[in-house]
Amino acid sequence: MAATTGGGEKREHLYKVLVIGELGTGKTSIIKRYVHQFFSQHYRATIGVDFDLKVINWDADTLIRLQLWDIAGQERFGNMTRVYYKEAVGCFIVFDVTRVSTFEAVQKWKNDLDSKVQLPDGSPIPCVLLANKCDQSKEGIVTNQSQMEEYCRDRGFVTWYETSAKENVNIDEAARCLVTKMLENDRKLNLGHEDKDKDIVAIDNQGGSGKSSGSKFACC
Repeated sequence: MAATTGGGEKREHLYKVLVIGELGTGKTSIIKRYVHQFFSQHYRATIGVDFDLKVINWDADTLIRLQLWDIAGQERFGNMTRVYYKEAVGCFIVFDVTRVSTFEAVQKWKNDLDSKVQLPDGSPIPCVLLANKCDQSKEGIVTNQSQMEEYCRDRGFVTWYETSAKENVNIDEAARCLVTKMLENDRKLNLGHEDKDKDIVAIDNQGGSGKSSGSKFACC
């Protein structure tokens, strides 16, 4: 949709983004840092799901509203995750670099995500992996960049970032990467709709005779 702001029109996008991962990995801290530029050591564990909104003036013509869904770590295999994931178009999966067990759980979160939500064309929603608390000592393959890159390629992540909510490391960069991917997907989807509209017009122009050239008739 488009909305008029100031003297001209801006195209507005509303994107639902999930932030998931094991309990205590810093999901809430990342969201608070990104949205409010605030960090606290004293967040309570999220129960169920929480929400926050980030408004981004992406460029002169584009306004983006990110609806960030902070989903409790203990919700991983609950029936409610299907409800929480519904209509999401992007995701961050977060693990704690100081606890290998939270990294080992990443694949389970990704499998759960991919089984419960897809883009309109049936493909997985774009997902960025966040190796959080990078201001502390690291454990596991996160210490090896090439292994992490291979892990992400093999498992369908857009990419990965080392992040720190405390020190404000790479959070804006990770969000920019995910938003860029969601915008690309939007453009592809809109192009697909435009092509279908052209096909329908081409058929209508035949006067309902059912005659059309090429594969346009078959597409409809």
